[in-house]
Amino acid sequence: MTAAAATARDEWGRYWPLPLAAALGYATSVIHIYGASPYLKVVAADFGWSRAELTFGLTIATAIQAVFGVLIGIVVDRIGPRPLALVGVVLTCAAFALIGTAEGTLANWYLLWAVMAFAVLPVQATVWTSAVASRFAVSRGMALAVTLCGASLAQFLFPILATSLIAAHGWRSAFAWQGAIWMAIALPPIVFLFRGAHDRSGKAGNRVKRDRSALGGVSIAEGLRSSIYWRLMVAALLFTFTIVALSFHFQPILTDGGMNELGASGIAALIGLSSIFGRLGTGFLLDRLRPSLVGAAAFVMPAAGCLVLLGLGTDAASATLAAILIGLTLGAEVDVIVYLTTRHFGLKNFGALYGGLLVALSLGTATGPLAAAQVFDTYGDYAPFLWLTIACMAGASAAMLSLPRPAFGTGGD
Repeated sequence: MTAAAATARDEWGRYWPLPLAAALGYATSVIHIYGASPYLKVVAADFGWSRAELTFGLTIATAIQAVFGVLIGIVVDRIGPRPLALVGVVLTCAAFALIGTAEGTLANWYLLWAVMAFAVLPVQATVWTSAVASRFAVSRGMALAVTLCGASLAQFLFPILATSLIAAHGWRSAFAWQGAIWMAIALPPIVFLFRGAHDRSGKAGNRVKRDRSALGGVSIAEGLRSSIYWRLMVAALLFTFTIVALSFHFQPILTDGGMNELGASGIAALIGLSSIFGRLGTGFLLDRLRPSLVGAAAFVMPAAGCLVLLGLGTDAASATLAAILIGLTLGAEVDVIVYLTTRHFGLKNFGALYGGLLVALSLGTATGPLAAAQVFDTYGDYAPFLWLTIACMAGASAAMLSLPRPAFGTGGD
């Protein structure tokens, strides 16, 4: 079926299980980000560490991901995403469980997070989005949105699951239980349903031959020379530096304001729930409107959430409104970056080029939560970081607005 002959209904009729399986895989890739937040205060209390010392483990993990982002993308372009996905889900869940064996020294803690980092490499966003982009063209925005809803599911489910497991089993056993439960949920659908256009055929058992030129797209060198690529990188870095930190520290922000742990975890979970609507809405709009405008509008929404927290405080109503505003954009950021990468540079070298942008996304993830923790340790609250978030979101939105129309066409262009 050619791209010209295909319709959105054709694509979904043939490949609808793929984005759903990919969503579970993408949720796995962020278990150490969204799943670790409820452990923050209890582990710090047990070991007597500051939040910055504790959060530096996440910085190590995401920095390692940044270093290897391009390499993983190249591997995906060469062998297809399925082999990486199958190995990565098992390794990631096992490494998350291993964090519960922490001995109480920072060296041991950071070593465990380094193990986590290497385990997560095979399940990076490049793996899941490349498979989905290879099957969907007409409705690519919505298909990617469904895939990336995996992070929304993680943001909604993992804080509640972790908080409940910590209360029932203590934080050490909770890490193991959470890793095992998620592996049991995610692995079977990925085994049976996750196949991109360039993975092995389930019937013939032969690798599909890739005609790279037929995919369409620029070379890696051409992509790296483009100012569009660097504007996307700036937007990705500014956005993830603040939004991941805001999400990671959202529950502590609320408990520091006097809310109990369970209530705070419930409101923090609203970030994940609202991000589902944000992702699906963004996917719908990306297939119909100019994607840079969609991204620019979405990227300023967390600024409104920060203003709510700064101006109205952390009572239940204000916190709920802030969580929804943050979640709606958290559901859009990677969707917009992935979609614009496929449309400005094509699929020929998507893995490698998106791997480069994943460096910026990973660096933002690595440094943002640590910076927010350092702000708290220095000033005793998160207000200065909330103001910084507002400035960074404005910069990311401006970078989006500066982009021209995509070279490889969209439903909205």
